[in-house]
Amino acid sequence: MKSEEALTTLTLPQAAADHAPAEAGRTRFRMPRRYAPYFFLSPYLLLFLIFGFFPLLFSIYLSFHAWNPVEGLDAMQFVGLENFKTALADPWMWTSLKNTILIGLYAGISQHVVAIPIACFLVTLGGRLRHGLTSAYFLPYITSGIAVSLIFFHMFSPQSGIFNQTLALLIDSPYTSWAFDWLNPYMPLRWLEDVNLIQPSIAFVIFWKYTGFNIVLYTTGLMTIPNDLYEAARIDGAGSWQRFWHISLPMIRPFIFFAVTLTLIGQLQLFEEPFVLTRGLGGPSQSGLTITAYLMRIGWEWYEMGTASALAWLLFLLISVLTGIKFILFGKKGLRHDF
Repeated sequence: MKSEEALTTLTLPQAAADHAPAEAGRTRFRMPRRYAPYFFLSPYLLLFLIFGFFPLLFSIYLSFHAWNPVEGLDAMQFVGLENFKTALADPWMWTSLKNTILIGLYAGISQHVVAIPIACFLVTLGGRLRHGLTSAYFLPYITSGIAVSLIFFHMFSPQSGIFNQTLALLIDSPYTSWAFDWLNPYMPLRWLEDVNLIQPSIAFVIFWKYTGFNIVLYTTGLMTIPNDLYEAARIDGAGSWQRFWHISLPMIRPFIFFAVTLTLIGQLQLFEEPFVLTRGLGGPSQSGLTITAYLMRIGWEWYEMGTASALAWLLFLLISVLTGIKFILFGKKGLRHDF
């Protein structure tokens, strides 16, 4: 036993000494802790620089040049502010901007007018039912805009679309013909081919897709209001409308301000729905041509990349100015709960 213990005592230090040179020869890279966050962010930063920041700078550079991409980079010529002058003098640019504003007004205002009452109704329901309905309302928002537009394109069909089929049933029904018989001379309605119907039709698709987002936003805002305020108002004899007007609406003012700001920015950048519904042609008399669709036409159909870039920056300037004006006029009031 003593000999074994002595052997063990002698062997362990010897083994450690034998391995010491091998371990000492290994070099381990240790990153300083202050650089670790940047290391983990580097993949995103690299992709952002390549696909985000560089195109942004190149677009600014390109807006001062005339360039046809088919001819290569050597064909790029400096023209100064000529692209901006061309864009501002283009009558189709103003037509597309007018179309964008009209469609945005139709779709944007209706979204909030409908979303707020629905949100007020949802907060009165039980948790499980409220969550189910909120998810159902939110589903169109997360659905592909291309898929939604293609479905509505067929629903708007003059002959086989569900809208005209439903109107035909209502016209022929003895119970509803008194209300819809006046439409009979105009049937079948050409929703996407009539200059008077195409903008409301596009606005309806946008309304259907994005109202759910505002419903979720307003529902969240209404749920932050303490019930004590409603109880105190009810004790004082305030009715449902008075509680809504003097409590609910003022208390969700920051949410309204945020939602309207997003709507303003989004409506000025409409592209997918109008482009698909008009098959990229702009509709009758170009009534469905939005400014972003016209920008795409300039750049990728006419290959005038300099003018397209200038128009893009003009649109950015317009959005910034309108958003800034909204913040100046309604910012302080919009971010407060009180009147």
